[in-house]
This record gives sequence, structure tokens and C-alpha cells, in this order.
Amino acid sequence: METAIKTTWNVDTAHSEIAFKVKHMMISTVTGHFEDFSASVETDNDNFTNGIFNFSARIDSINTKNSDRDAHLKSDDFFNAESYPEMTFNSKSFDGSIMVGDLTIRDVTKEIELDVDFNGVAVDPYGQTKAGFEITGIINRKDFNLTWGAVTEAGSVVVADKVKLVIDLQFIKA
Repeated sequence: METAIKTTWNVDTAHSEIAFKVKHMMISTVTGHFEDFSASVETDNDNFTNGIFNFSARIDSINTKNSDRDAHLKSDDFFNAESYPEMTFNSKSFDGSIMVGDLTIRDVTKEIELDVDFNGVAVDPYGQTKAGFEITGIINRKDFNLTWGAVTEAGSVVVADKVKLVIDLQFIKA
């Protein structure tokens, strides 16, 4: 029996973004990004099923377009960027639409499930073969020791527990 040849694809950071959205005071949504990240996938087929996806982001690259809020997110109230400088994800399975894997934030690793739209493969004008994915999911931040909380005078929660992940990745075939 022949062994399938594995192909490595590396993220094209110029055409990718890692975003998260969280409700603020239950009346609006704050969006943030991780500006410094890397990702790769290793696969032996054209539809990426059972491909191995790996991802990491530098916590100190968090950007919510508000420096005070970013500093608070990097503090021990949330991510503690000093002690836990990276968050990582390693896939366990991918069936073409659902990806299951281990997400590690701070010192906590939890299995999560992500919805994946595989947008196909194309060759760019420079002859590079690229593949695109849109990945979404919802996590509970408190599962990862991101437990800071405050309540307004009216009783509204300042930061929701549920965080939506919105990840757009374009990979370049190595």
C-alpha cells in the first residue's frame, strides 16, 4: 500500500485575519484581532479532510482599536500575556465542514468545535497555489480562566462570557 504524500500549506498573513467578537454591556459588540499569528495545515488530499491544522497567536498582538482596553486584555484580568504569551490551536479532526481540536489559552486546554467553510483552491497571478477557509465558533471565555467580570449600576454584565471566533485563513502551498 502506498503512503499518501503529505503537502504542507503555510498561512498567507497578508490575506488572513484572526478576529473575535464579544458583547459589551449586552448592547454592542467589540471586535478584536490578533495581529501576530502563524498557521499551517498538512494534508494528503485536495479537500483537506483529515488535514492537520495548527495555529498560534501572540497575545501581546491583540488589537481592539483601544489601547486602554488592549492593555486590560493583556493583563492578568484576562490573557496575562506576560505569563502566557501565546494561544494555540491544534486540530484533531476535520471532515470538510466541522473541525475539532484543542484550544489552549493561558494554562487551559479545551476541546472545541469550529464550523469551517472551505472556499476552494486557486492559483494567484504569481503562480502560487492558495486555499481559503472561513472558520467560526463560539467559546466561553471563563472556560479558559478569562474570568474578569464587572456589572453596571443597572445590572448589565460589562463583558459577555460567550466569545465568537471569526477566522479567515488563506494558505499558500509550500
